[in-house]
Amino acid sequence: MSKSIAEQGAETRIAVFRLARRLRAQKSVDDMSDGQFAVLAVLNLHGTQTLTSLAEHEKVSAPSMNRTVDCLEESGWLARTADERDRRKMNIDLTDAGRAVVKATVSRRDAWLTERLRALPKEDREILARATEIMRGITAE
Repeated sequence: MSKSIAEQGAETRIAVFRLARRLRAQKSVDDMSDGQFAVLAVLNLHGTQTLTSLAEHEKVSAPSMNRTVDCLEESGWLARTADERDRRKMNIDLTDAGRAVVKATVSRRDAWLTERLRALPKEDREILARATEIMRGITAE
């Protein structure tokens, strides 16, 4: 008997969450939270941001983002600088150390997944490649 779309959806959700959890565990700084790494990743991908834009991107309150940014700044992974045009506004950007954390974490995650993919038969890797394309379509907004 075939599974319903709802059952397939639930199984996919569980598998994706498990994979995401395993990937998140592969990080270069053990005591960094997922939320903290997400902020570094946003800055790495999109460049300098304001506190408000980071909070909006991560869908958290400005006070919550401020606490995260404070912690990352204390650790030396990002820096705040006054905006040249509007001195009331602070720009937040990665430091060299922050860029190194992102690079090392992404490298560890890619290596972990590459090893798991390498252990699969070619046919399964091809199926996952197609599934990746499908998931990109599902998540496109």
